[in-house]
Amino acid sequence: MNPADVAQTAIAAPSADLSLISLFLQAHILVKLVMAGLVAASIWVWAIIIDKTLLFARMKRQMDRFEQVFWSGQSLEELYRTLSASPPHGMAAIFVAAMREWKRSYEGGARSFAGLTQRLDKVMDVTIAREVERLEARLLVLATVGSAGPFIGLFGTVWGIMTSFQSIAASKNTSLAVVAPGIAEALFATAIGLIAAIPATIFYNKFVSQVGRLALRLEGFADEFSAILSRQIDERG
Repeated sequence: MNPADVAQTAIAAPSADLSLISLFLQAHILVKLVMAGLVAASIWVWAIIIDKTLLFARMKRQMDRFEQVFWSGQSLEELYRTLSASPPHGMAAIFVAAMREWKRSYEGGARSFAGLTQRLDKVMDVTIAREVERLEARLLVLATVGSAGPFIGLFGTVWGIMTSFQSIAASKNTSLAVVAPGIAEALFATAIGLIAAIPATIFYNKFVSQVGRLALRLEGFADEFSAILSRQIDERG
């Protein structure tokens, strides 16, 4: 085919609609499923991002308020009664768990308090593990979408390009007007995969770092509170 014939064919071909909706509607059924799955994953990712952002901000405020009250000199018994009225979280949960074990040992009339320190440490360690698990919930979804999203989009792209080449072979026309819509549909799948994966990866790394910092604060408070209770055990023992 000479250049004149190519130009004439391109002019005669109807202009293709390359809007995003048209690219989706004109894509192969398998590519449509890939796109729809990636869009759903992107919505899920942003829902988790918003939820985790609010959770970490709320946890930090709760820990700041608790530390302010705890170190203000308020009675531990009074603080325990106040916090145990509702399910606590963060440092408050560690404090309530340790105080509950403390009160069980003393009010139960235990003859020896030799193992009380170890029991208190174990209770606080378990509580810290539960709080960290609550903070890490659904972060695996972000990691999965961040790592697998581009490859899923690439799969849709490869499949779309294969379908486009089959159409080219069937029509025996290699003009840009014929090739461009199919290639655009295929690349759209990769674009959606990146749109889902990029924020998932960024916020996953951000949240993992925040979980680490909050866990260190919880462990630091547990060590300080364990030292306080250990001194009281020594004074009463």
